[in-house]
Amino acid sequence: CIAYLTIEHRGAIPRELRPLMGNLVFGCDICQDVCPWNKFARVAPEREFYAREGNLTPSLIGLMSMTQEEFSRRFKDSPVKRAKHAGFLRNVAVALGNSNDPAAIPALERALEHEEPLVRAHAAWALGRLGSRGALDRRRAVEPLPAVIEEIDAALAGIGPS
Repeated sequence: CIAYLTIEHRGAIPRELRPLMGNLVFGCDICQDVCPWNKFARVAPEREFYAREGNLTPSLIGLMSMTQEEFSRRFKDSPVKRAKHAGFLRNVAVALGNSNDPAAIPALERALEHEEPLVRAHAAWALGRLGSRGALDRRRAVEPLPAVIEEIDAALAGIGPS
């Protein structure tokens, strides 16, 4: 369930599930969209249920560099805060890895330096998907945590020899 993975799950998202997440960074309405009962549903008249301006289709590249303070301010009183800052960045990294957009590489390279290992690990996976070997090699040489090293090694193996 993509909603579970992007909202409630606190650790690393299993590698085999990441490609299935597409560009979803918080929640998923696929079940709602395909449910036959929802053909009777009506749009809620209350504006509180509408997406906030600027959050409907945000720039994923811009979100990848969001600080804790920016995250707290942008998503104040929003359920997005349930994912926590590191979890949200993890999700954004996965979406960028699924984007096939080389413009995402600089933001993901910066994320390889993030203080949270969860963010570094998923940024490594995303860079592997985008075929960006250089930053992965550099981070591999200095990364202290085995879990992140494992993600870097898997990403490098997916790219193949240089």
